[in-house]
Parts: sequence; structure tokens; C-alpha cells
Amino acid sequence: MDINKELDKIFNDDELNLLNVKPKTSNNCTADERLIRSFEEINEFIDKNKTLPNSSTDNILERSLFFRLQGILEDETKMKALKPYDKHNLLSVEKDIPDSLDDIFADDEFDLLSDDADIFTLKNVPKQIAKTDFVARRKSCPNFEEYVEIFKKCQSELKYGIRTLEKFNEKQIEEGQMFVLNGILLYVDKLYDIKRVERAYENKYDGRTHLVFENGTESNMRFRSLCKRLFETGKHVSNTVDDKMKKFNNIQDEDKATGYIYVLQSRSKDEKIKSIRNLYKIGYSETTVKSRIKNAVNEPTYLMAPVKIVAEFKTYNMNTQKFEDLLHRFLGGCQISIDVFDNNGSRHTPREWFQVPYEVIEQAVKLIITGEVVNYRYDREEKVIKFNSK
Repeated sequence: MDINKELDKIFNDDELNLLNVKPKTSNNCTADERLIRSFEEINEFIDKNKTLPNSSTDNILERSLFFRLQGILEDETKMKALKPYDKHNLLSVEKDIPDSLDDIFADDEFDLLSDDADIFTLKNVPKQIAKTDFVARRKSCPNFEEYVEIFKKCQSELKYGIRTLEKFNEKQIEEGQMFVLNGILLYVDKLYDIKRVERAYENKYDGRTHLVFENGTESNMRFRSLCKRLFETGKHVSNTVDDKMKKFNNIQDEDKATGYIYVLQSRSKDEKIKSIRNLYKIGYSETTVKSRIKNAVNEPTYLMAPVKIVAEFKTYNMNTQKFEDLLHRFLGGCQISIDVFDNNGSRHTPREWFQVPYEVIEQAVKLIITGEVVNYRYDREEKVIKFNSK
């Protein structure tokens, strides 16, 4: 039997075409198809959100798209393959052209142009890679002594809760502001030529900075580079209460004066009163303080003695009596009872006298005005106002 003829006969007699089996197509994508599909997901995100994916978001999908795009931008082969699909011009990334030699040295990311560079010393291969980008741009600050007190004062204010660390926001970068980057305090000394720069789907500010660090170094990194580093590992050092008070000092004609909060000191000759250190009366008046205390020697609330005006705060657009009550409650642990007798021999116990340093009273007033008082408490033992971390 001729097997080949028999097989030919079988195939020729296949009227229903049952033996015409097409090869099964694979569902597996090629590497190029997967790359294109992954890039299209980035395009779809931008179409929907009108912005590039961001690495600082809590959205896991957006973060993954951000790092995917970064990986593509670092691979010239992928960029070339995806060019036909680059509808948002994401792959046309051009490096900034330096304006001068100063720019070249300032942006010497790996410190290759440093005067003391030694080609036989591998100082640019640090143990902690993450810090390279941050540390390498800095050089010794020749006039660091001008900034020493700024850093000392900031460290002290952080210690006692006058300042706190808060989440970074690009709008916080202003001259005079302070930040913590990789555990080191930095001071924004100057900002130069800050202006909007359009790149791909970005429309953000850029320019040059002059930064001073608490370890005696300085940097002229670009504004966008500073933003990037602070977004990744930085914190903003909050302004002090005095800074926040500035916005309350611009009183307009339409603002309504509602009274005075005053701080008084007794001039009593009574030894039991004279012996109390840091003794102050905190009260309020709808009239001027001078007119309010003119009869102090005959009023038990003033301890039947003359008083000295230490400070007075004119209030606007607020209930002055409630302001006083809040101040009393904040310093409640320092309130003391003093028995005095009026001209008729009747006994009185005024309740508006406090044993507390004046600096604490002044700070408490400012905290109440700015609304920050809810975040603080007074430590009677240490005689300071502390940030309430609980």
C-alpha cells in the first residue's frame, strides 16, 4: 500500500474541510507591544488628568506611572521605539543649557569639577547612594558666621515647640524660610530669576537659589532641583508665631475695635504680695486701660494698690471677654489666690492674678490670636510653652 497516495486521498475527500486546521495564535504580546501598551497608559493618564503622573501622591497607580515614565526617559532605545506614540511630547527632553561657567560648576552633580578632586580617590561612590545628589552640590560657605545665629535660634525654637516640622509644599520656598533635608537644616538665603518654565506638560517655576546649610556649606542648586529633593525627603520648618502675627497687623478702616487685653504688675507695699515673683494680672477692658485702673488703690481686683501697665493689646473684631477667658484657661495652672480686704474690712479673693513669666503671657496671647493655641500647652515646671505632641 502506498501510504502517501492514501493520505492524499483522505485530504482530497475532506468535503467539510475538517482537516484544514489553522495554527493557534498566541495571546502573548511581544516585548515591543508591551512597551507601547505601557506607554499608552501614561498617555491615557495625562489625557484624563491634564498633568504628568507625580511621585509624591498616595495613589499607587499614579506613582507607578511616574516611575515607568522615568525608566523610559533613561533608556534611549525605548524612547526611540515610542517616538511615534509620543502624543504629549514627553520624550523630547532637553537638558538645560548653562548660561555661564558658574552654572556649570553649580550643577556639577558629582563634584567632578571641585578644585580638590583627585582622580585616584573614589569619593563620589558613597556608602549611601541616596545622599549623593544632595551632598555633592555643596561647598564650604565662606561667610557662614553670618548665619550661625539663625540656625541656633531655629534649633532652639524647634526644641521648645515654637516651630514644628510640617509637610513640604512648593509655595513654602521663599527667602528666609527654613527646611530639613536628610536631617540637615537649610536656610533659603536668596532666590534668583524665578519664573515659569514650560516643559512637556509641566508649567512650573524654576530659577536659581542660594542655600546655606547648618553644617557650614552652601549651594546654588536650581529651584526645581530643590523642590524635587524636598518632595522626596524634606520637611518645612514652620514659621514662628511672630511671623504668623504679621498678617493680623494690617488693620483696615472697616475693622471694629472691641476692647483691650491688659497685663498689669502690682506696686503693693504688702510684703506677702511683693515677695511673689512674676506676679501679673491679666484682664480685659472695653475702655482704655489707663481709665480702667485709675481707681486701683480702692478696688480689691487690683489688690487695693497702684498697678503698673506692663502691656496692652487692642483687639479687633472679637469678643474680648472670651479672649480673656481663653487666656485664663490656658494659664490656669498658674492662677493664684490672694486674700485682700477692702476699705470696709470685707475680705476678697481676686482670681485674675497669675504667677508666670511675662514672656509666656505674650506668647500665649499671640497663639490665641493666630489660632495656634490648640496645639500648645504651658509647662509650669520648666516655665515654657511647649508643642502638644499628643
